[in-house]
Amino acid sequence: MANLVRWDDPFAGLTSLHSQLDDMFNNLFTGLPAVRGPQLSMPAMDVYSEDDKQLVAEVQAPVFDKDDVEVNVHNGMLEIKGEQHEKTEEKKDKKRSYVMRESNASFYRRIALPEYADADKVDATFDNGVLKVIVPFKELPKPKKIAIGSGKK
Repeated sequence: MANLVRWDDPFAGLTSLHSQLDDMFNNLFTGLPAVRGPQLSMPAMDVYSEDDKQLVAEVQAPVFDKDDVEVNVHNGMLEIKGEQHEKTEEKKDKKRSYVMRESNASFYRRIALPEYADADKVDATFDNGVLKVIVPFKELPKPKKIAIGSGKK
C-alpha cells in the first residue's frame, strides 16, 4: 500500500517571508523611541499657486520661533531652514542634584522655482508657528499674433 504524502503550497514560504519583510519595513522606527522625536519629524508644508500669479509655501512649524527659521532664494531654488537649540540646567548645592536637558530640532526644505518666479520680490511672514512664503511670478510676455497670408504672391 502506498503512503499518502500531503502536498503543501510551494509558495507558502515566500508568502511568509514577504509578510515578515513588510512588517520589518513598516515598523522600522517604532522600536527606537530615542531616535524618534523632533529630529525626525518634518514640519508639514503646503505649496500651491494662487491665481497663477504667485507661488505660496506654508510651513507648519509650531515649535520654532521666527528667529529659528531662515528663508533663502538661490539658483532658482527656495530654501527654508529651521534650527532650534534648547538647553536647561539646574543645580542644587546641598543635595547635589543636577537636572540637565538639551534638545535640538531642525528641518530643511528645498523647492525648485519656475523660471518666471520673481526672486527679488519674495516675501515671508511668520505668525503663530506658521511660516508663509510668497513668491510672485513675473509678467510673462503676451504671445504675438502672426497674420496668415493667402500663399499667393
